Amino acid sequence: MSENLRYSDEELQEFKELILQKLEKAQADYDLLKSSIMADGNDISDTAPTFKVLEEGASTLGKEEAGQLAQRQMKFIQHLKNALIRIENKTYGVCRVTGKLIPKERLRAVPHATLSIDAKINQ
Repeated sequence: MSENLRYSDEELQEFKELILQKLEKAQADYDLLKSSIMADGNDISDTAPTFKVLEEGASTLGKEEAGQLAQRQMKFIQHLKNALIRIENKTYGVCRVTGKLIPKERLRAVPHATLSIDAKINQ
């Protein structure tokens, strides 16, 4: 019995639907993070100067954290989009190191995976 070299069109469609759902949620999360960075937050114009400095520092720190999260989220979105391209090319689910199929369980948990567990461990 020969080993499958790629997933069937039906299986690829199942993964595509999963990825599109994750992509929609990821984009919504990114938009939320982006809006929190752009928002001015609480108005501190009427507080004492000492509190104003502390509040601005906390606000800046919060925006930096949100910025880092937004960057990570954008990277995740790009990985999901790349996975959709691999589905269209019918190369989705093939380990880029071993050339074997990545187990469905792994792809359901990490739909943008390009490495099997063995390849990732030995990397």
